[in-house]
Amino acid sequence: MIIQARSRRKASGGRYKKLRARKKYMLGREPTLTKIGETSLKIQRGRGGSLKFKLLQTKFANIYNPKTKKSIKAEIKSVTENRANPQFVRSNIITKGAVINTDKGKARVTSRPGQEGIVNAVLLE
Repeated sequence: MIIQARSRRKASGGRYKKLRARKKYMLGREPTLTKIGETSLKIQRGRGGSLKFKLLQTKFANIYNPKTKKSIKAEIKSVTENRANPQFVRSNIITKGAVINTDKGKARVTSRPGQEGIVNAVLLE
């Protein structure tokens, strides 16, 4: 179980006194590691009944070209750089800030695929 609450331990290693029981709003979830493949989504209910579209796999990205000010759909070939985690490059995991190699050239991901359900990127020169 992932809980997004204060740690039970102090920096010194001592324990904090328990303030309250765990509440539902403290729950967290495992990260969605978006990979390259046939497009598949997972729909999850958020707080207030809102929906979250988690992108599990995708083959295409919306690439914005700043010079022409146009967007095009491009096929993702591989992940070439990821500052979030260097291991993500080996397993082709797409996160925000990752540099992807597409058939139109290299592009930096600007969206959060695991949260928004789509891959948007900006073309790099």
